[in-house]
Amino acid sequence: MKSKWKILIAVAVLLLIAGGVAGGIQYKRRSIVTVQTGKVVRQDLVSVVSASGEVKPRNYINIGAEYQGQLTGILVKEGDHVRKGQLLARIDEAQSAADVVAQQAALSSAEADAAASEAGYSAGNENITALQATLDRAKSEVERTQVDADRGQLDFDRGQKLFDQGLIPRQDYEQRKATFEGQKAAVVSQKAAVAEANARLVQARAQLAQLRAQQSSSQRRIAQTQAGLTRVNDILRKHNVVAPIDGLVTYLPVRFGETVVPGVQNSAASTIMTIADMSIVTAEVKVDETDIVNIQVDQVAEITIDAIPGKTFAGHVIEIGNTAILRSTGLAASTSTTSSQEAKDFKVVVAIDNPPDTFRPGLSCTAKITTATRKNVLTIPIQALTSRTRGDLAPIDKNKKEDKTAIPDPAVVKANKEEITGVFILTADSKLDFRKVETGITGVTDIEVTGGVKEGDQIVTGAYQVIRTVRNATAVKVDNKPPAPKPAT
Repeated sequence: MKSKWKILIAVAVLLLIAGGVAGGIQYKRRSIVTVQTGKVVRQDLVSVVSASGEVKPRNYINIGAEYQGQLTGILVKEGDHVRKGQLLARIDEAQSAADVVAQQAALSSAEADAAASEAGYSAGNENITALQATLDRAKSEVERTQVDADRGQLDFDRGQKLFDQGLIPRQDYEQRKATFEGQKAAVVSQKAAVAEANARLVQARAQLAQLRAQQSSSQRRIAQTQAGLTRVNDILRKHNVVAPIDGLVTYLPVRFGETVVPGVQNSAASTIMTIADMSIVTAEVKVDETDIVNIQVDQVAEITIDAIPGKTFAGHVIEIGNTAILRSTGLAASTSTTSSQEAKDFKVVVAIDNPPDTFRPGLSCTAKITTATRKNVLTIPIQALTSRTRGDLAPIDKNKKEDKTAIPDPAVVKANKEEITGVFILTADSKLDFRKVETGITGVTDIEVTGGVKEGDQIVTGAYQVIRTVRNATAVKVDNKPPAPKPAT
């Protein structure tokens, strides 16, 4: 009986020792963190910016109504290819055509009046020329008659003296007197003729001035009527809707017999159709504001169309927007009257190389734009990158007692708050060593590192919560086994 108790006591002691050893091991393992690791490797890296949007033609025109009226003809349908200048639709033109006829008649009348005024003006000019010649002849006759009268005066005065002296007979004296009197009468008559000719010339010139005014008025009336004819012809032309460019009819919202109206101050015109030039097809996408700084013109891109799965189209950037667009409203941020911190996008236009005929405006698409390429560079997984403050990385002295009454140095406090970007390196003794790194371009899953680590270094890549919270110099164990699949529910 005594040996049985001895055996039981020995077994109990062994169990207590084994439990103590197991408890000690478990207690030590409590401070060890399980991590996943990867290595710093060299590889080619491509930085890609992905953005979504829709397919749009580079050049398209919304054709609106330029005149109000009923559609009397639609000569194309959606999907038709049209040529520049081709007639697409007609708007009722009865009233405008009548206006053109009326203006043409008014122009003919004005031109007839102008022709009559021109003829009267020409006749008036000829009449003035004839009257001027008559006046000139009358003046010449006055001068000649005046010379004769002056000569007759001398002859009469000389005869008067001779008669008074009794040297000539009375008959001779009377004859000289009659001749002189006749010459004086002729001078008076000629001067009267000059006055009459001058009056007629003045009257003719006044009539000519009136004819000139009528002629000028007729010319102005012709110009005004021609302007009116041009206006109504332009209105008549606007009843015919013609294609402004070569392209494809992509939108036709109206039907035969509908009434269309032109645009006014606060209302857009009725859209008759949209013509798109499908020779240059683009993907218009919205790029996040954090990525837009990396986008440049002529960068290559790959475009996928939701409606054409499994196929990729090549393209290149041709336009980068300069105005931020609010993601919630799609409006330009500059037009917002309130300050907003919401996410913003920028428009980027990618020209699609060799687009197929199956493309249609409005198709949803995704563009992956290659912003940078690096050959044979050091890379690490993106998830391995983390940040710590300088204070978090400082070693902790457990023997040092904290003086709560001491005033902290502001410079030290500021320095301790400085954030450092880096990775955790796994040391030979299975502890973590935080290394500051310099980064370059970012790929899909990896990021370029330009300093701080070397090829082959083993770095911590997971789990996310561990990388986010673990402290420097922590002891860890590596478990790179893939997680067990969850059982189906």
